[in-house]
Amino acid sequence: MNAPPSAPALKLRGVRKVFRQGAIDLTVLDGVELALRPGELVALVGPSGAGKSTLLHVAGLLERPDGGDVLIAGAACGSLSDERRTVLRRTTLGFVYQFHHLLPEFSALENVMLPQMIAGNARSTARDKAAELLGRVGLGERLSHRPARLSGGEQQRVAIVRALANDPQILLADEPTGNLDHATAEGVMATLIGLTRATGLAALIATHNLDLARRLDRVVTLEDGKLRQL
Repeated sequence: MNAPPSAPALKLRGVRKVFRQGAIDLTVLDGVELALRPGELVALVGPSGAGKSTLLHVAGLLERPDGGDVLIAGAACGSLSDERRTVLRRTTLGFVYQFHHLLPEFSALENVMLPQMIAGNARSTARDKAAELLGRVGLGERLSHRPARLSGGEQQRVAIVRALANDPQILLADEPTGNLDHATAEGVMATLIGLTRATGLAALIATHNLDLARRLDRVVTLEDGKLRQL
């Protein structure tokens, strides 16, 4: 999917998400509206338990909304089959989580190669691109290192590069610096911002760190199921 230059890369239109707890319906997302344009970096903030992760899961087609719709490049995704949603997640969306989720038995290079090969790229092509991307984030000397031999910041930089390996149009990040100390978090966020700026991605980044949030283009807050501009 390629959006026209003026169209949002990602749009949430009246999105609702309700969870049942016993006999009680808990509304986590209550008519959420959001438009994210190519090249735009948006911080998502809000108190713990407000539903930031749920919003990212719905936006990333990992969960279906109970109302409203998710549009990617102008195309509604609500009626898509599970197979088609999986293809979009693989080719159009990139995900970064609080914990890196690297495969421990594979090297940094192999962790970045794998999503490319799953998408159908040749091993040699995947290897060259993985090496190039890791070099861009200062890990050119760490290609053969497994995650256990990398620092926390290095692990998260590998995770960011892995998320970008298939040239997604949209990056969704859930507390990508939440497990890191302040200095390391600054470096990882600088890497994330630099790579997304360079590629023209639309990025939605959930964070508790308001100092980091203010470095992005705008900040939205999720509270009581509603999304508001700060």
